Amino acid sequence: MARKWLKKINLFEIGNMLLLSLSALTCILPLIHITAVSFSSSAAAEAGKVRLWPVEFSMDAYRFILEKPQFWRAMLVTVERVGLTIVLGMFLIILTAYPLSKESHRFKGRTIYAWFFFFTMLFGGGLIPTYMNIRQLGLLDSIWALVLPVALSVYNLVIMLNFFRQIPGELGEAAIIDGAGQWRILWQIFVPLSKPAIATLVLMTAVTSWNSWFDGILYMNNPKHYPLQSFLQTVIIGADLSSLMNLSLENMEAMSKLSQRTIITAQILVGVLPILSFYPFLQKYFVKGMMIGGVKG
Repeated sequence: MARKWLKKINLFEIGNMLLLSLSALTCILPLIHITAVSFSSSAAAEAGKVRLWPVEFSMDAYRFILEKPQFWRAMLVTVERVGLTIVLGMFLIILTAYPLSKESHRFKGRTIYAWFFFFTMLFGGGLIPTYMNIRQLGLLDSIWALVLPVALSVYNLVIMLNFFRQIPGELGEAAIIDGAGQWRILWQIFVPLSKPAIATLVLMTAVTSWNSWFDGILYMNNPKHYPLQSFLQTVIIGADLSSLMNLSLENMEAMSKLSQRTIITAQILVGVLPILSFYPFLQKYFVKGMMIGGVKG
C-alpha cells in the first residue's frame, strides 16, 4: 500500500510539474519571440521568418530608439509616475491602515470608516464623472492626473491593514508605557516589522503604474506628456511612426533599414526590462506578504 501511495504522489508531482511548466512556457515564449524579432533584420521580420531565435542578427532597431527623444521622454514620465505613486501611495496606505487595524473599543467608529473604504471597491463613480473631476481640479496634462486617482488603493489598504493586525498589540502597549506616542509606534515599530507587506505593495504598485496606459491617453491632451505604455500603445495600434518623430535625412536613411515590427518589438522589450529587473529584489518578501496580509475570514 505504501509503495502504491508513493507512486500516486510521484505521478501527481510529475503531472503538476508538467502543467506548471506548460503554463510558464505560455508566458515566456511570447517574450522570447518579441526579443528574437527585435534583434532580427527588417527583411526577416517582415517576411515572418522569425520564431524563437533572431534571423540575420541586427541591432539597428535598438540604435534607432536609443536616439529617439520621444521614447526617452515617455520613459522619464513613467519613472516619475511610478516613483510618486509608490511614495505617496505607501504613505497614505500606512497612515490609513494603522488606525483601522485597531480594535473597535480603541478606535470608535472604526467599522464605519472600514466600510466606507470597502464600499469604494464595490461601486465606482464611472469614467465620465472621474474625468470631469480631474478636469475641474485642473489636473489635465499634469503628472498628478496619473498619480492622485490611484494613490490610495483600497485593495492594498486591506492587505496592509490585515498585516498590521498580525503584529502583537503588546509591543504597542509596552511602547506607550515607555512614553512613545502613536506616531513613533507606527514608524519605529509597525513599519519596520511590516517589510514583507510593504515590499509586496511596492511591487504591485510599481507593476500597475508601469503597465497602465489608458489613463495617460485619457488625461493627457499633449502626446509629449504620455507615459511609456501610452506612447507604445499609440505605436502598436498602427500610428504612423513618422508623425511621432521629426525625421532628418539620417533618420530616413536609418528607417529604410528598419521595419515597423522590429522598432515596436524593440521598444516593448526596452519598456519591459526595467520592471522585470525590479522583481528579484522584492521576490523574497512577496509570497510572505501576500499570505500574511491576506484577508481573513
